[in-house]
Amino acid sequence: MAKKPTPKRKRKTIKKIKHPLVGIVMGSQSDWETMRHAAETLKKLGIPNEVAVHSAHRTPDRLIDWIKDVEERGAQVFIAGAGMAAALPGVVAAMTAKPVFGCPMETRVMGGMDSLLSMVQMPGGIPVGVLAVGRAGAVNAALLSAAVLALGDAKIAKAVEKFRADQTKAVPLTPE
Repeated sequence: MAKKPTPKRKRKTIKKIKHPLVGIVMGSQSDWETMRHAAETLKKLGIPNEVAVHSAHRTPDRLIDWIKDVEERGAQVFIAGAGMAAALPGVVAAMTAKPVFGCPMETRVMGGMDSLLSMVQMPGGIPVGVLAVGRAGAVNAALLSAAVLALGDAKIAKAVEKFRADQTKAVPLTPE
């Protein structure tokens, strides 16, 4: 009996935000489980962002086109999450003079150390601010992006201050 051909998956298109302040990109769909925390944190702070999946190795032309497009629409900061060789943040940094924060993904091979070490070894002149491996890095990349944007935006500055104050209030004095 002949095998039925596997139907092609319809590719989702990027939901373009009219004026994103932050561009969030990850190297593969599997990175979304971690990178969604960056998007959720920015949403809590009221910061418009656009999320995309582009591989530095498999879809470099698509990545470069997206960087240029999102920057033209207003992106001031980029967050790039990648695992293993973790070239994505470096490619983004090579294509823009805007701040780029790298989020190393936790990997099966070395628990994310491979990603972390790849990101921190950028050559002088192409900076990438690298954060912690995994969820904490994604959240902190969003908060650091917000802090950069807050330098020129009083509304974002107030949102960051409120986030920090709420976080402080949430810490109990004694164990519950």
